[in-house]
Amino acid sequence: MTSLWKLSFAVPHEAAETFSDALEAAIWPEVLAVSMTEAEPGTSPLVQTASEWNEVEAHGDWRIEALYAEAPEEETLRELITRVEQETGATAEGFRIEPVPDEDWVTRSLEGLDPVRAGRFFVHGSHDAEKRPAGAIPLLVDAGQAFGTGHHETTAGCLEYISELVKPGVPLNALDIGTGTGVLAIAIAKLARVNVLASDIDPVAVKVTRANARANGVAPFVSAVTAKGFGHQALRARAPYDLIVANILARPLVSLAPSFRANLRSGGTLILSGTLRTQEAMVRSAMALQGLKLVSRKPKGDWVTLRMEG
Repeated sequence: MTSLWKLSFAVPHEAAETFSDALEAAIWPEVLAVSMTEAEPGTSPLVQTASEWNEVEAHGDWRIEALYAEAPEEETLRELITRVEQETGATAEGFRIEPVPDEDWVTRSLEGLDPVRAGRFFVHGSHDAEKRPAGAIPLLVDAGQAFGTGHHETTAGCLEYISELVKPGVPLNALDIGTGTGVLAIAIAKLARVNVLASDIDPVAVKVTRANARANGVAPFVSAVTAKGFGHQALRARAPYDLIVANILARPLVSLAPSFRANLRSGGTLILSGTLRTQEAMVRSAMALQGLKLVSRKPKGDWVTLRMEG
């Protein structure tokens, strides 16, 4: 049985973001996630930026991968890629669409990964439960069919902010957009013991979130719905929010900036992640135009997590 499909191809580094943006912006087929990685890690020289040596600026070919909830029409995707090729003068090599087996993509990626400590939280699989440090708050997330296990820098950055900002027993109206495995919503629920609304564009992620909430003993506190952005009555009905956490991609964050402003209470907190350092200025500018102020930032590797205030 297959529930996901993957498009993959390689392009020169300087054109990679343009191809990625085109896939994200396409109304159809609607993409679940897009990633960019160096095609042959370690083979490309680094380029010095204004502030540091940044691996994201490496030359050479980069691989673009996009995940879809159902088999995308090859002709439609080829037409999209051809338009970007004409725009950039770059050629997409190794164009391929293939099914992703249900148990394959996250399960295999987590094989051999150690538990993660992020702030007060200890993220672990069932087999590592006994390794929990004294005083840490356990978050059980086994390999499954959704993004967000705590091992990625973007998730860890969000967990650290949640650890710092959420106070046990203090009333809080919280929303987790792009919830993935539900780990961020579960973390908030465990700390504050309040109902947290979680949403994701992928119905599989919503199913996984509900299962993980049960496994962590917070099912009564986590409500999960399938929605794109704020396109669900459940999200609008509970606004304004004291805390919104969004660990998605940079372009969707930018497009959601007006909705963040409209649904965040005055003085509320917005935690944004899924942003490369090279995309930080773009995201911060979009939020500033909506009157959302940067309070602090957590850079981790090539990624940065931002704390904004309404």
